[in-house]
Amino acid sequence: MSTSAPTHRLAEAIEAKGRAFSLPELLGGDAALTETFAGGNYAVIYLSPRDYHRIHMPLAGALLRTGYIPGRLFSVNEATVRAVPDLYARNERLVTVFDTGAGPMAVILVGAIFVGSMQTVWSGVVTPPYGPAPRWHQFGEDGVRLARGAELGRFNMGSTVILLLPSGRTAWDAAVQKGAFVQMGRALGRTMSIEE
Repeated sequence: MSTSAPTHRLAEAIEAKGRAFSLPELLGGDAALTETFAGGNYAVIYLSPRDYHRIHMPLAGALLRTGYIPGRLFSVNEATVRAVPDLYARNERLVTVFDTGAGPMAVILVGAIFVGSMQTVWSGVVTPPYGPAPRWHQFGEDGVRLARGAELGRFNMGSTVILLLPSGRTAWDAAVQKGAFVQMGRALGRTMSIEE
C-alpha cells in the first residue's frame, strides 16, 4: 500500500495524488464532523489490487457512528484521481468515527470500480438501500470496541482508506512521505493522548 500526504494538515481540502478534495463533501456534508477534523491531520492510503485488502485499527477505539455516503465507483488509480475532480468525495464511501485516547478518529473506506463491496467486522457487507442521501447510524456505549491493530473491515479488491485525526494529536513519522510503501504493522506516526 502507498500513502499520500501524511504530513499535511486539514483545512477545507485534502490533497492526494496532486489533487485537492473537499473535506465537507468527503464527510457527506456533515458540518459537525467537518469542524471536528478541520485543521487536523490526515493520511490517504491507496491499496492497489495486488495489496492486502483488510483494514486495521490504527488506534484502539469505540465506534461512535458510521455514515454510508452513496456515490459513483470511479477507479482510484493515479491517472483517474488526477482526471476526475473531487473523486474521493464523489465515490461511494463509508465513514467510520471512533472515540480514541487521542480524541475522535475517522477511518473512511472509499469504494472504487470493481470494489462495490465494502465490509466491516460489526455488520458484514455494507449494503444499504440505494438513495441519494447519506445514511448515518449511531452506536451506544455498549457498542463496538476495537483494539489497536484489530481488523475493522475489508475491500474485495484494492481501494483507498482516508484516516482523519484532530489537530495537535499526531506527529507523523518523517520517513513516511508521499508515495511511501507501507505494510501492515508499520507505524505511520505517534499520537498524543488527550491527557498529554
